[in-house]
Amino acid sequence: MSAVLPPPRRDPAWLSRLSWSVTALVLLWPLVVLTEFRPAQLWAPESRAPVLNFLAGFFPPAHSAEFLQMVARETWRTVAMATAGIVLGLLIAVPGALLATEALSVSLLSGRMAPLPRALRQGVRWALIVLRSVPELVWALVFVRVVGLGATPGVLAIALTYGGMLGKVYAEILDSGEAPPAQALLRNGAGRLQAFCYALLPQNAAELASYTVYRWECAIRSSVVLGFVGAGGLGQQMDSSMKMFNGGEVATMLLVFVALVALADRMSAALRRQLG
Repeated sequence: MSAVLPPPRRDPAWLSRLSWSVTALVLLWPLVVLTEFRPAQLWAPESRAPVLNFLAGFFPPAHSAEFLQMVARETWRTVAMATAGIVLGLLIAVPGALLATEALSVSLLSGRMAPLPRALRQGVRWALIVLRSVPELVWALVFVRVVGLGATPGVLAIALTYGGMLGKVYAEILDSGEAPPAQALLRNGAGRLQAFCYALLPQNAAELASYTVYRWECAIRSSVVLGFVGAGGLGQQMDSSMKMFNGGEVATMLLVFVALVALADRMSAALRRQLG
């Protein structure tokens, strides 16, 4: 009977962990210096009083009935803006994903995709990449100049950016699934839409829906940020209160925003559990 060896007193991988930690610090230090990141300045003697005064202005939070009614109205507008943006984004994402998915290519059944379908799919993928590469904040600034202040620029900005995000990820999810069922349908005369509905969609529906719900949650956060450039909603009211140095109103809206994001997170988690 072999003797049981005692557990090692020292982590056998400590040298590797230490070397990787030192390497990370060496690589990150020039970046910290380049960005002039000095958090200690917040507590410097010349900055301490302004910081404390700024924080003190948040108490007590505003709670008048008229103000809370306005906050509730703008919060609902924020959720509506995010939801409408995602719905419009799906009008871009779904056709784009179907056109970019290689598993739905008929010419690929012969072993190699024809040049024209390959160029078309690559062009659609690049268009989706361009849409998702431009931040929604930039799109909102453009649309504010075109259509003016309000929720419309926010909806359009979310639709374009998130349409590109959703379309690209949808195509990657569909291409990573099992292609033989879709190819079997295409070989037997089914159309591309039929192959998608009866082969690719059933096996990837949970993942597609989960990612869509996650992006809706992200769109709610983005819609608040878009309000700072005049795209309406809770963010625009928060920007106005900050410019008027009304910390109590800002504190109330921050609390509402945190509660809104937490609620959206719980809803998306519950939906993902149902779909999973």
